[in-house]
Parts: sequence; C-alpha cells; structure tokens
Amino acid sequence: MGARIAIASALWLTITTGPASALDSVTFGTNWKAEPEHGGFYQAVATGIYFKYGLDVTIRPGGPQVNHAQLLAAGKIDFNMGANLFEAFNYVQNDVPMVVVAAIFQKDPQILMAHPDQGFETLADLKDHPILISQDSRTTFWEWLKSRYGYTDEQIRPYTFNPAPFLADPEAIQQGYLTSEPFAIEREGGFTPKVFLLADAGYDTYSTTIETSWQLVREHPELVQRFVNASIEGWYSYLYGDPGPANALIRQDNPEMTDDQIAYSIGKLKEYGIADSREALEVGIGAMTDERWHTFFRFAADAGLYPKDLDLARAYTLQFVNQKVGMDLKPD
Repeated sequence: MGARIAIASALWLTITTGPASALDSVTFGTNWKAEPEHGGFYQAVATGIYFKYGLDVTIRPGGPQVNHAQLLAAGKIDFNMGANLFEAFNYVQNDVPMVVVAAIFQKDPQILMAHPDQGFETLADLKDHPILISQDSRTTFWEWLKSRYGYTDEQIRPYTFNPAPFLADPEAIQQGYLTSEPFAIEREGGFTPKVFLLADAGYDTYSTTIETSWQLVREHPELVQRFVNASIEGWYSYLYGDPGPANALIRQDNPEMTDDQIAYSIGKLKEYGIADSREALEVGIGAMTDERWHTFFRFAADAGLYPKDLDLARAYTLQFVNQKVGMDLKPD
C-alpha cells in the first residue's frame, strides 16, 4: 500500500475548497522503495500540499520487481518517477507516448567511489582500473565515461549491489548513489570512501523526473500543472522546512529505512545541490531547458545509442516548469 495520510477536519477545511469528492485521485509510481530521495513527494502528501491543490495522491513505491514505466504506458498509474533522460529517449525510440514534464534533480546522484588511500583525485585517474558496474549502467553513464575519459569495457567487473567485494579489495572501484552507498561503506567498513559525483564532472542528465502520458498532458493539462506545482512545493518544504512528516511516511512504506540513513541522505542532497542548483536557482526546482536536453541527447546519439534524427520534441515539454513555483518557501 502506498503512502496516504488522513487530514483532521479542521485542517481539511483550511486547505481545501470543497468536499473530498472534488479531489482528483492520481497515483505516482517511484523508482525504488521509499527513501529520502523521494522526500518532497512524501512531504506533499504528509503536509497536505497535494490536497491544497485538489489532489488525492497515492505514492506507489517501486522495487526490484516493479516496472512503473510499463504501468504508466499501460495507463495503470498517472505519473512516474524517471531515473534519467535515457528513459525518455527510449520512450520516443519505441513509440511509447510518454513525456517528461519536470526534472526534480538537476544533478544525477550517480557516483563512482574508491578507497581513500589509492591516490585517485579525479575521474580521469580511474581510467584503466577495474570498476564494479551493473548491467544496466553499461548503457547509461558508462557510455559517458567512455566518451569523456576513454574508459574501456575491459575495465568492467560485475556489480550486484553487494558492497562486500568493494570492502574486501582496497583497490576496488564501485558505482553507487551519492546518498546511499557511501553511507553503507562508512557504516560497514569504518572508513569514508573517495566519492566522484559524475554530475559535477559534466554528466548532464536530469534525474528524478516526473513522467506522464501525452494523453494526460493534452486532455488535462491543468491537472498535470497542479501535480507538478504541488510536488515542487513539497520539495522546497522537505529541503528547507521540517522533513519529519515525510520521513514518518517513508519509514511507514519502508521500515528498513533508519533515521541515520535519512539524515545522511538529506544532508547530501543539500550539500551537493542535487535538487536546488543550476537553473533551479533562477526558475525553481523542477527546472528544465531545451539546451540541456539537446546537449545530452547529442552525446547519446554520438555514442551510437540512438539515431541522430530522433524526434526529441516527443520526449519532454517545458510547459509546466520554470515558473518559480515554491521559491518563496526557500529561506533567504
């Protein structure tokens, strides 16, 4: 069961303008089990922001056996959390009429990490060294590393999302997520790994995107706008207000999530400006630009991953973002 929240009668009257039947019920699928990387969406549920916008939102957590992109394409859910722009390119290439309407993370939290005593200072230093990489990553950021730094497939070692091989080998290098794997290494290995955030080296995909169907955009643009605006406000509230309400729902949906992990993840989201940086500083969280979409696509096409004449206009729309929504909630 996804996260839901009951609003007391007094609060209900304060934040809504009509009866419960007037709310539009929508379902939002995330890309993994409940975690702080989804915090703004949970905050919008927990604090009544979605209700304020006339929405009754059910968050449906993802997981290893859940394909929310497929459910979105089948019309089983209304919105989906995308991991990166490759997914949007894949929709277009396969004639799936889905569209990205916002990008919550300006920076993809994807990292490589190494042991701290190996003398690695930049991503370029990792060339020619074995790196633990998952199968899915070979057709995403690994292609960028090959293009940018001359990495080769001979460096690849299989990564199964188990930190034991990395911990056991001082010379090991491993992929990870800024807000997750380094925390596990600190806890289990007793040391702080050397972290290389790919986004800060030019890996320019958006992440944690909001996807929906072109049909919903065309037939109910006002509903899409309300969901995007409310989600953005939820993220400002989560990052700069009290994240406690969202964290309670995250732990409810994912009891394995600890307070220490939550605090670590929120800290890294803020420290590195994962959601609130670059264009978001000027036009608000969720920002997207034509330039970034086209620049990143040119890399992907030049790498041979997609045909160069792919109709990128079918992948995204700027209709619902760059409106400075929620920026007044950010402390001066």
